[in-house]
Amino acid sequence: MKKMISWNVNGLRACVQKGFLDYFKEMDADVFCIQESKLQEGQIDLPTPGYYQYWNYAEKKGYSGTALFTKEEPLSVAYGIGAQEHDKEGRVIAAEFEDYYVVTCYTPNSQNELARLPYRMTWEEAFLAYLKKLEEKKPVIFCGDLNVAHKEIDLKNPKNNRKNAGFTDEERGKFTDLLAAGFVDTYRHFYPDTEGVYSWWSYRFRAREKNAGWRIDYFCVSERLKDRLVSAAIHTEVLGSDHCPVELVIQ
Repeated sequence: MKKMISWNVNGLRACVQKGFLDYFKEMDADVFCIQESKLQEGQIDLPTPGYYQYWNYAEKKGYSGTALFTKEEPLSVAYGIGAQEHDKEGRVIAAEFEDYYVVTCYTPNSQNELARLPYRMTWEEAFLAYLKKLEEKKPVIFCGDLNVAHKEIDLKNPKNNRKNAGFTDEERGKFTDLLAAGFVDTYRHFYPDTEGVYSWWSYRFRAREKNAGWRIDYFCVSERLKDRLVSAAIHTEVLGSDHCPVELVIQ
């Protein structure tokens, strides 16, 4: 069995100050993916004995960025989705293993007043095309901060957020399309009706204390891996970021 963790750390250097490495050791995951590292090369020396480390940095300093840590050396590793317009922000790493690909993804936020929604729509199409291309070779496990709450049960205040970034009809529709294209939202696979479990809370208005959150961090897998799913979890008790880690165990 393989245990995988994904966590938007909202600045890895800050998260390290808040106990990231203790959590990393304690979880002892086979693959550990992070988003929003907010780093450039050489800005951190992260000791993770027993793991191979792979990093994708944004060109812009202190912004975006992903990393993937794995005990087993991948057969190959690719950075970005192979489209110049989308690959400047360090948002995707794909590691190829014998049975599947593991992809860590930090989906662009549509931003205030939906300034980036049109860009987000082109990103969604390009990312799905990229996943389907990988699938031609072998099944895919992808995880990360996908910056969308899919259904009303995925956030505390759906009515007030209908036209806000992360809960627009357009973004939710793209996630529906993605699932329809042959992917499984693993948390909902195990917990189709569970409410009140979120992975992100605003730093404002004591949102975490009140559990006024959003479920925007996911593990999704190709349909043909469905029979191998063992468990999915959202570790709401883990602090250190405005997101909490999510987990998948697969045979």
